[in-house]
Amino acid sequence: MVGYTESLTDPSYEGQILVLTYPLIGNYGVPARAIEQINTLPDHFESSRIHVAALVVAYYSEDFSHFLAASSLGQWLKDNGVPAICGIDTRALTKRIREQGSTLGKLLAKRSTGNIHVPSGSLPADTKGRSEESRSHARPPSPKPHNPWAEEYFDVPFHDPNVENLVDIVSIRQPTLHAPTKTSKLLHPSGRPLRVIAIDVGMKYNQIRCFTNRGVEVKVVPWDYDFLAKSEEPFDGLFISNGPGNPTMVPSTIKRLRTAVERADKPIFGICLGHQLLALAAGATSSKMKYGNRGHNIPCTDSTSGRCYITSQNHGFQVNTDSLPSEWIELFRNANDGSNEGIYHQNRPFFSVQFHPESTPGPRDTEFLFDVFIATIQRFCASHKLEPIVMPSVGTRLGLSHANSPTSAVASASKPRKVMILGSGGLSIGQAGEFDYSGSQAIKALKEEGIYTVFVNPNIATIATSKGLADKVYFLPVTPDFVRKIIRYERPDGIYVTFGGQTALNVGIKLKDEFEALGVKVLGTPIDTIITTEDRDLFSQAMADIGEKCAQSASATTFDEARDAAAVIGFPVIVRAAYALGGLGSGFAENEDDLRRLCATAFATSPQVLVEKSMKGWKEIEYEVVRDCNDNCITVCNMEVRLHVGLHCWHTLSILCILYDRISIHWVSIRVTLLSLLPRRPSPMRTSTCSAQPP
Repeated sequence: MVGYTESLTDPSYEGQILVLTYPLIGNYGVPARAIEQINTLPDHFESSRIHVAALVVAYYSEDFSHFLAASSLGQWLKDNGVPAICGIDTRALTKRIREQGSTLGKLLAKRSTGNIHVPSGSLPADTKGRSEESRSHARPPSPKPHNPWAEEYFDVPFHDPNVENLVDIVSIRQPTLHAPTKTSKLLHPSGRPLRVIAIDVGMKYNQIRCFTNRGVEVKVVPWDYDFLAKSEEPFDGLFISNGPGNPTMVPSTIKRLRTAVERADKPIFGICLGHQLLALAAGATSSKMKYGNRGHNIPCTDSTSGRCYITSQNHGFQVNTDSLPSEWIELFRNANDGSNEGIYHQNRPFFSVQFHPESTPGPRDTEFLFDVFIATIQRFCASHKLEPIVMPSVGTRLGLSHANSPTSAVASASKPRKVMILGSGGLSIGQAGEFDYSGSQAIKALKEEGIYTVFVNPNIATIATSKGLADKVYFLPVTPDFVRKIIRYERPDGIYVTFGGQTALNVGIKLKDEFEALGVKVLGTPIDTIITTEDRDLFSQAMADIGEKCAQSASATTFDEARDAAAVIGFPVIVRAAYALGGLGSGFAENEDDLRRLCATAFATSPQVLVEKSMKGWKEIEYEVVRDCNDNCITVCNMEVRLHVGLHCWHTLSILCILYDRISIHWVSIRVTLLSLLPRRPSPMRTSTCSAQPP
């Protein structure tokens, strides 16, 4: 979907044909590689070149638009000699791979083009420096094609990258030292910089950044480098990077790691292939997976706390959990297929994870593992004692007593018996479809938990009110009077007011002081938080509390107050009706006459009008985020609103799935901070939603 520049330059994809299932690829082009960055780490790539053998997409966008773009994706691939094809049903291809498992493939060029020459015996895009000896181990050439269409194409033999030492192809040739980029460098007690040796078995640049940005000096060494030699300069921790292929193809690296584990004189941390190599060095075994795990949003469960993290992964091999020696314990487990995602030593500061905590463009939910490793190094340097790692979710050193013993608040919380959900009320066809979707998904989720559902919505033309979805549906107006009567009759344990848009929110606010007396608990976002987000003054204060700027604004309950606010802010201004459906009464006021006209409309439907500084010319980006009782924050979607910033109405045109780059990551951090301001309740039904719309 996004991050194709990072994926294409990920050494873990060496020799593979990469299939992207998202239907829109190339829409934001490719950033420039500055000349001055040739010998440094480029900002928007994960290595010095493209590593995939070929690229397959469904739809390729010839037109691209992004302020960082210097060329199209197609031009970049052409410049690097990497073939690509579009117009493929990539989802159907994915289904076939799911059924057959990972398989060999090839892209063929059509003979009718007339100007293509394929030398006899050559392989496509064979620019990686593979030797004739390595190619001779590939599978035998394909039989002569018997399909009529095959005769129209240049044929090439299949090539199996798994029989090669891919690590040797992608690893650096000479050690490289990367100085800390952080102003305050971390120092060893002796005064020298804190140093980590990173074994490059296919290292992504962002792993280096994760160390240097934290004030650590990193010495990156080749895969076969002897870091145990007596001549090696002092270092404080050992890191094993990600990489491609079969972990058993680098026995010399495994042997050195085994010696390092036996010596037990340095903390050790591994990622992806590094995880597999550390496990093999510890005495465990690995195996090839039928499908592998490749994607940006794969859930993994922390065995020490029960908390689930969203991770990025790219691997075809796995560590066999049942082969772990007795002193090694599973740290993470894949929530989808149950495969191993991490291990740690119960007495020593050794640990590793299968997923990518440094993933760019994201998710970065587990990047804190670099902080765990660095903190472990600092403790060791100060005390010279090798002790187990400390995970923030537990707060104590990990040991046998902490393994597989979830401490989540969910385990002990009581589950509601019956829950009421408020819909969006009577609306026009095509309006507020997102609330119909969210409401129906909420009903399904509650029923999966065995909870009786009561849904209130007068609109019969919705999915959420379909027969058989909710246990009971009231086709009544979503108003305080009707909701109060239904609560008294049904006696639900809890109520959701966050799945029905402004209509349901308004009801929740009006009944705020009655819910406790009615014996019903508000689930999800607390009413006080809803009030904070609806009241512009309170929201501006909340933004100020976390150090974020807000457009100058003021609330008004009369036209005179609105006029005075506009005089202070200066025309043009945005006028919006508070607590209003679909942006009713909103607009731009260029002068006092416009202001009077808009206020007349707004005050007819709302007791409060918001007057804000005009944001014409700015871009509005919206994030929909959900947080659960364990503080997991998940971005449901993001979008660019194609309307003047500040005006939000039901017919707004939006572009879904915008670029998820470092700038938008900044806004992701803001919305997570906003969610962190909400009170956390130890309830399995605790969810918080946040819609952050930064210009």
